[in-house]
Amino acid sequence: MNKQLSDTKPLAMIIEDNEDQNLVFTMALIKAGYATESIHNGTDAQKRLKEVVPYIVILDLHMPDVDGNILLTEIRADERLAKVNVILATADAVFAEALQSQAELVLLKPISFSQLTELVSRFIPRRN
Repeated sequence: MNKQLSDTKPLAMIIEDNEDQNLVFTMALIKAGYATESIHNGTDAQKRLKEVVPYIVILDLHMPDVDGNILLTEIRADERLAKVNVILATADAVFAEALQSQAELVLLKPISFSQLTELVSRFIPRRN
C-alpha cells in the first residue's frame, strides 16, 4: 500500500460561525484523527463544497448568508456529496428534529470537546 495514502487523514469540514464553538469542534476532530477545515459562513461553505468532498461535515443550522438547512439540502442533492457524513450542531431542538432523518447525528449545543471527540471517532475510517 502507498504509504502516503495510508497516512492521509480524512477531511472534516466544520461549518460553524461562532469562533469559539468552531475552535472546539476543530480541536475535537483533530484529536479524533481528522484533517480539518473551518468555514464561518454559508456562502464560503457552498463554494468550498463545490471543490472538495469531505469525509464528515459538522454543520451549524443557523449560519450567516446561507442557512445550514439549505446547505444540508444541497449536500444531500449533490451526487458527489450525498454519502458525506453530516453531523448537525444546533441549539434549536425543534429545527434539528425536523432535519434528523437527513443527518447521521444531531447534537444539541452546547457540545463539549470530549463528547464530540468520542462521537466523531466512531465515523473515522479504519485502516487495515
